[in-house]
Amino acid sequence: MINDPFQMQRELRYGAPVCDQILTGRHFTIGYSWYFRQAKWSLEIINRERELINDLEGVKRENAFRADTRIPKRFRAGLKAYVGSNYDRGHLVASANQDLQAIQNSETFLLSNMSPQAEQFNRGIWKELEGAIRELDARDSTLETYVLTCPVFYFGEAVERIGKEQEDFGISIPVPHAFIKSVLTENYRGRFRLWTFEIPNAPQSDPLDSFLVKTYDAEQIVGGRFWDRISREDLDRDKSRTRKMW
Repeated sequence: MINDPFQMQRELRYGAPVCDQILTGRHFTIGYSWYFRQAKWSLEIINRERELINDLEGVKRENAFRADTRIPKRFRAGLKAYVGSNYDRGHLVASANQDLQAIQNSETFLLSNMSPQAEQFNRGIWKELEGAIRELDARDSTLETYVLTCPVFYFGEAVERIGKEQEDFGISIPVPHAFIKSVLTENYRGRFRLWTFEIPNAPQSDPLDSFLVKTYDAEQIVGGRFWDRISREDLDRDKSRTRKMW
């Protein structure tokens, strides 16, 4: 019996950073942090089975927000944490990226896939980035699009917390200072292209391209290697530079 998620989950085929607990879904994987009571990272292939589905219209957004009971209760976020916090339950794996089946979309609403996001950030530049990635995935030259998303905490900076009044275990959830998305595409010839963004968790008015960073720098911030199962000189070069998405 195979019980290694790196063999069972296709989105993990090119590697993932370390974490406290691996949470495998049907179409994406969460690397959870017990310390931060939220994901350290999420990893997905955008709508990877689209070619096998007859109904290409997708399904409605489920909005089934709920705690992830696979996580020990003392380490997981609950819905109460977000009540009155003025922060959105921000998706790491976007709902619109996983919309071919109801159960697939519903899993994106587990709180293990959420981090506290400033409202204008979540509904502004974060939504814009998610849409840009779907456009990238829709290109004829793109075979598959892998997306690694990481909440970021800057050591030495004050951390705001939400959910201080939760009844269970007195749990509070730290608010990330920023978020990183690393986007890896593979074409039909096995060629990879890489873009990595670091965006502060606050309203933004600058263009998306202004938030591009070197992937090596993002790895240092997160404390883990990205796409470490790929051994290619061209990808190593991509990690040390930035490239505009369009």
